[in-house]
Amino acid sequence: MTRNIIETGMGAVVILVALVFLVFSYGVSDLRPASGYDVIAKFNAVDGLTDGADVRIAGVKIGSVVGERIDQKEYRAVITMKIDHDIELAEDTVVRVSSAGILGGKYVKLEPGTSKTMVPPGGELKNTKDVISLEELLGKVIFLVTGDSGGGPQ
Repeated sequence: MTRNIIETGMGAVVILVALVFLVFSYGVSDLRPASGYDVIAKFNAVDGLTDGADVRIAGVKIGSVVGERIDQKEYRAVITMKIDHDIELAEDTVVRVSSAGILGGKYVKLEPGTSKTMVPPGGELKNTKDVISLEELLGKVIFLVTGDSGGGPQ
């Protein structure tokens, strides 16, 4: 009889620890639905950017990426971002896909512009800078160091 009570108590402790872990994980992971207004930006390349990625100004998260698609006419990546309601973006804001370190994921970095005209909800930020992939950057460095122009045999 005492063995059943000990096993039941240990099972209850395991379940309690699992629940505490789940609540903590939910709070830290920022899985809550994004709120704010939508803004889009078009890029030639967004290598490694995923839905749920942060949108940041000066390193502070002000929104999330909520969608990615291809523009069927221009064949460019269209990124939809949800921006906090209390943040207004000037129409000349610079948008770039940046990396959170060598092993980190990608995020959208916004550099505020100086225009007095603000982007309305559902509007488009047109001043975009394409991502430079690590492989591309490494290739450029290798060609600079070796003095090779990268054009192949001549």
